[in-house]
Amino acid sequence: MPVHVVHFEYQNDSHWGVINGNRISRIPGNFASTGDLISQTRLEDLARIQDGELTLDQVKLLSPVTRNQQFVCQGANYRQHMIESGMDPDAKHFNMIFTKAQSCIVAADSELIKPREVRFLDYEIELGLILRREISGKVTVTDANLHDFIAGVVIVNDYSARDIQIPQMQFYKGKSFRTFGPVGPYLCLLGPQDMSYLKKLQLRLTVNGQVRQQDSTANLVYGPAETLSELSGVQDFSAGDLIATGTPSGCALSIPSPGKQRIAALLPEATKWKLFMKAQADRSQYLKGGDLVEASIRSTDGVIDLGMQRNRVVEQA
Repeated sequence: MPVHVVHFEYQNDSHWGVINGNRISRIPGNFASTGDLISQTRLEDLARIQDGELTLDQVKLLSPVTRNQQFVCQGANYRQHMIESGMDPDAKHFNMIFTKAQSCIVAADSELIKPREVRFLDYEIELGLILRREISGKVTVTDANLHDFIAGVVIVNDYSARDIQIPQMQFYKGKSFRTFGPVGPYLCLLGPQDMSYLKKLQLRLTVNGQVRQQDSTANLVYGPAETLSELSGVQDFSAGDLIATGTPSGCALSIPSPGKQRIAALLPEATKWKLFMKAQADRSQYLKGGDLVEASIRSTDGVIDLGMQRNRVVEQA
């Protein structure tokens, strides 16, 4: 049975707890990182913690992924999002990988600060995978052994400054401004029998109550096992590290079709990007000061519910 965990501040100190409904049961021990919590506790022991001594309104929730963990991301990993991003899903045969700065990780209900220099601020709901163990060499991950590598899941919003990410070809810079990586509120820890849920979680994002993104993880192009197998041949990981698995269609970003991109490639650089910026300026979907973004991920049977992210957009003074 999955166990939902929160990281929170109470009486000027940080704690970890198991959450059931509105009540939190503190987990004994001190854990300086998400990896420490995962490495030093057992799922069956956490499931037995049920005293419920605190309520949600007594605490301040923090990100369940601490800033001393890696933040690795997949791009264009849902078929329809590939299409709206100007890609041909049948011609793309590689996993797009990038990173976000750890300093952009914030609590799920944090304000989203829109920097003065950013015109086109976009949203991207994503399922985040939390690693169970260290990986220091090439491994082969399959659905059968996935539980050896994945400890749990969280909600991630990969906020993006499109006018920096796209024209400057700067994924890292355009996606790493402070507050651009809210995580949580809940970290759902999974047992071996729960891994099948990774293929049937429902993602939903609204802006001011209007549905913008809605899809199922059943539609991921590169799943967790395939992605971990590939990345293990590239880099090391630690327990508690975060991999965001890509966003569904429905973003504010508008990318020209492959045909229009071929024509644009023949234009002078300044002309090409002037046309791109003009097209984005016509998109009312981009986030503005005062907008409220709400994101949720859950299973249809309610066994897994990662809570609700709420981010109010604030224009930088």
